[in-house]
Amino acid sequence: QVELVESGGGLVQTGDSLTLTCAASRGTIRTSAMAWFRQGAGREREFVAVVSMAGTVRDYADSVKGRFTISRDNAKNTVTLRMNRLEPEDTAVYYCAARSRTVTGAVPKSGYDNWGPGTQVTVSA
Repeated sequence: QVELVESGGGLVQTGDSLTLTCAASRGTIRTSAMAWFRQGAGREREFVAVVSMAGTVRDYADSVKGRFTISRDNAKNTVTLRMNRLEPEDTAVYYCAARSRTVTGAVPKSGYDNWGPGTQVTVSA
């Protein structure tokens, strides 16, 4: 079982960029597809981006396509989410998730086995 910890959240202004990192504090991400989800206040947790085990498949929510980039470094046991042109609507707690099965695209949150505690991202207008 892999244990995940997110970092890199903070308070930024509209149009700014931010990079989130998910690190495995225990175990390896090498055998997991990795994803980012987010949950705004009073909202359901929603899919943001996913990357396959080998990094060959990536998929994004329509709301972040062209602005966010997910990547992974299996040697460093990390996954990053680069977020550009941030908007107030991106304000949420961002969670990293691991799935011990392959992905060919977005998978609902029920399809993930392990989650990090989350990191807050706040975008001011």
